Amino acid sequence: MSKRVKGIIVTRLIVLLAILLVPLSIFLIFSLVDFHLWYSNDPILNFWIIKILSPAVFSVSWLFFLIIFANRFANTMDSFDEKISVVPSRLKFFYGINAVYILFIFVFPVVTPFISILSFASFAWHLTTFRKESWEDDSKISFLTKFVMVLASLVPIFCTISIIPEFLKLPLYLWNDIWIKVIDDLFKISYSLFTALAIGSLIILFSNSGISEYEQLFTDPSQKKSFAHVKVLEVSLFGFFLFLDYYGFPIINLIYTAGLVIAIFTYLVNMIRGKSKYGSFKSYFLGYFIAAVFIGSNVILTNVELSSFLRTWSLVISAILYIFILLYTFITIED
Repeated sequence: MSKRVKGIIVTRLIVLLAILLVPLSIFLIFSLVDFHLWYSNDPILNFWIIKILSPAVFSVSWLFFLIIFANRFANTMDSFDEKISVVPSRLKFFYGINAVYILFIFVFPVVTPFISILSFASFAWHLTTFRKESWEDDSKISFLTKFVMVLASLVPIFCTISIIPEFLKLPLYLWNDIWIKVIDDLFKISYSLFTALAIGSLIILFSNSGISEYEQLFTDPSQKKSFAHVKVLEVSLFGFFLFLDYYGFPIINLIYTAGLVIAIFTYLVNMIRGKSKYGSFKSYFLGYFIAAVFIGSNVILTNVELSSFLRTWSLVISAILYIFILLYTFITIED
């Protein structure tokens, strides 16, 4: 069932935004990153291939790919929420932010050339076969279709070969020039968000007799309650904690520690009471464990190197978990 906000289907809106923003982001990347042709130092040739042709080809490719699979992407996101049962729903946004960073830095640059070649070949196939009314099992692709597909693929192949040595350096650029510079801010945002959600979970825990509405799938809709006031409180606490962290108030470490304790307590109570009340109860152990490592490495450990290692890898592991399930859902879902 697709989620709606004021009549707007959320997943469809996300797909529409992706169709608009992904091509724009490609042009932005090629304008900001100082790519160079490996086979020529001619500034004019570099400008037309690096700044004009390559981003245009890759942008059109992603545009075509996203439009062709728009329904599949939307359906994937609709069912994605059901598949990530390892992650507590109160922490899905917390992990989702990290997944977007890792996806953009490491996956996006690698798959873009392949998406481009497949998109141009697919477009050529659609262009030369759109008049065919039906396909039979023994239908063969004509020589003209094959020739046009190969011809169309030459353009993205040329762009890929021209910039591939430089393009593979993009993850390093994104990591060193963007990720490293914003990682501390991401940590502050993540800690504040996690702690605010933990406090909200505690309130809902007691309000809902031990089982958080956000973390269990009820079969009876009458059991669900409205927690609008809790959401308002969480947003307010998130902003307050972020303010304390940015301005270096020492009390924030105590608050983060309290948030970690609350999260562990909430998990244990939900697990004990949930198993006794619901046969299909989900414990979410791995999701809470990763979050505990992430928060605990900052507020408990005094070893800076070990703390930094655990924080970074807890983010990476949670992101990989998200990306793997998302790709698996996209591949296996039925249209």
